[in-house]
Amino acid sequence: EPEVFARIETAPGEEAQVDFGYSGPQWDPKSGRRRKSWVFVMTLSWSRHQYVEFVFDQKSETWLRCHENAFAFFGGVVKRVTLDNLKSGVIAADLHDPILGEPYRRLAQHYGFVISPNRPATPRHKGKVESGVHYVKRAFLAGQEFADLEAMNRRVKQWVLEEAGTRIHGTTKQAPLARFHQVEIDALFPLPKESFDLLAAYRLKVQRDCHVVVEGRYYSVPHQWVGQKVDVYVGRKIVEIYQGTELLTTHPRLQQPGQRASRTEHYPDGKRAWLENPPEKCRERAERIGPACTRVVDALLSDRVQDRLPSVHSLLRLSEKHGSQRLEQACFRVLHFGDASYRRV
Repeated sequence: EPEVFARIETAPGEEAQVDFGYSGPQWDPKSGRRRKSWVFVMTLSWSRHQYVEFVFDQKSETWLRCHENAFAFFGGVVKRVTLDNLKSGVIAADLHDPILGEPYRRLAQHYGFVISPNRPATPRHKGKVESGVHYVKRAFLAGQEFADLEAMNRRVKQWVLEEAGTRIHGTTKQAPLARFHQVEIDALFPLPKESFDLLAAYRLKVQRDCHVVVEGRYYSVPHQWVGQKVDVYVGRKIVEIYQGTELLTTHPRLQQPGQRASRTEHYPDGKRAWLENPPEKCRERAERIGPACTRVVDALLSDRVQDRLPSVHSLLRLSEKHGSQRLEQACFRVLHFGDASYRRV
């Protein structure tokens, strides 16, 4: 018996369908080589008007940016976005309880749309966009050569407005662009005033040095969470670190791999003293106490065999207990006897 399915029609502004499709190797000027590329397509289900963008990956950051670009292109937001079970948007595909990626969930909250993942292994439920991806490949890509991805994206925007948008659609029997401007554009929600600021989310273990490693960059976390996993949300400018719903700390987003963002208050007291009192600061404190103390500190720091910084910290703390004058006198005496050590002081 033949399989029967129902064609679902939607109201203007109610739904958009999105998908990625492979678009072949394209030239990347940054790497100086050809790389695999994908085409992102968002199709408005009522008018069939489309946004098309070519990209080099399907990462969460790219997925979110494509949505932002699409909504800006349309000048508004639909009520519901239907998507295939892509890892960029859906962590685990399940008919009754799909698990959404946190960055995509936050994007939906920011723009005010509802995410509607497809039922697993049922691409027909997203037929408009899948036929749109095939149409882009057949009508735009076939037989075309482009200098690079940037040139492709410039040309495809022109193609959407001048060719794809003005053709008579096989199902609606109308031009998508005309249907969009005459009816659907007025049914879209307005764009949010504030820009969206979340690119990726990670669940990471806090290392013994009180840091998590995010994209090769190091961000400190309060020492109480060492050995435990925390949720890290990476924005364009800010990195937020949570334990459940509790915000543990924030950092400015680092730009280069290998960089460190460390806060001294994230370390236990014993380690914090080391960070707050590097050799330069120790010497400044010694100079304020007196010339003899400065000479003892210099002698300790100049030891090329053993790290004497802990001894210097202990030496300078004597001024808190006994006063700067007594410490300076003690340093003068040990220099006189030629034994500039913390033990002798």
